[in-house]
Amino acid sequence: MANWNDDQQTRQGFGVSPSQAGDIAGRTTFDAGLRKHMLSIYNYMASGVLLTGIVSLLFVNSPLFSAAFNVIQTPYGMSLQATGLGWIIKLSPLAFMLFWWFGAKNANKTMLQAMFWGFCVSFGLSLSTIFVIYTGQSVAMAFFSTAAAFAGLSLFGYTTQKDLSGWGSFLIMGVVGLLVAMVLNMFIFQSGMFQLAISAIGVLIFAGLTAYDTQRLKNEYFVVRGTEWAAKAVIYGALNLYLDFINMFIFLLQMFGSRE
Repeated sequence: MANWNDDQQTRQGFGVSPSQAGDIAGRTTFDAGLRKHMLSIYNYMASGVLLTGIVSLLFVNSPLFSAAFNVIQTPYGMSLQATGLGWIIKLSPLAFMLFWWFGAKNANKTMLQAMFWGFCVSFGLSLSTIFVIYTGQSVAMAFFSTAAAFAGLSLFGYTTQKDLSGWGSFLIMGVVGLLVAMVLNMFIFQSGMFQLAISAIGVLIFAGLTAYDTQRLKNEYFVVRGTEWAAKAVIYGALNLYLDFINMFIFLLQMFGSRE
C-alpha cells in the first residue's frame, strides 16, 4: 500500500518560496557545490531504496513473516490477512512519518539520518507482502520501469528552464485526493476498475512530484549552501525523492503486476 503521508514540511524544505524558486529556476551555470549537493541526495535516496529492498526480501523469507501475515489462496490469486503483528508492520511507515513530522525540525544531522534509515527499514517490512502477492517477474519489471521513469523525470526537473513551482499545490492536493479515493474504495466501492484508475492517477501524480521535487531541491541549494541546514537539506531531499520513487513503483505494480 502506498504511503501518502509525505508531510508538507518536507515538501517545503528550508524556506524556498514559489517566488524564490522562480528567480532561481533559470540558473544553468555549472556549480560544483550544487553537483555535490544533488549527488549526496541521490546517493542517500538510492541507498534507502536498496535498504528497503534488502529488508523486504529478508523478512518475507523469515519465520516472522508467517507470524505477521496469513497467506490465503483466492480465485484471483494470493491474498494476505494481517495478524496483530502484521498491522503494526503495515502501519509502521505512518508512525515514522508522524515521528518525522514532529521531531525532524529540531533534530540534528545524526538523528535525521537515524530517522531516514528507520523509515526505509519500516517501509521494507511493509512492502515485503508484494513478493507473495505478485510474481517475481512483475516486481522486477515494475522496479526497472520505475527506475527508468524516475531517472528521466528527475533529469527533466533538473535541466528544464520552466519554473515548476506552480505545480506544488496542485500535486499535494492530488496526493490528498488519492488518499481519500483509496479509503473510499477500500470501505465503500471495492471496485477493481476504480483501483486501476487510482493507480493510473497515482503514477501521474508521483511522476510530476519527481520532476517538481528535483527542481525544488536544486533551487533550495542556493538558499541553504554555506549554512548549518545544508547537511539536513540533503536528508530531507532524499526522503522526498525516496517517497516519489516508492509510490510510483507501487502504483505501477498495482496497474501492471501479475498476481501469484
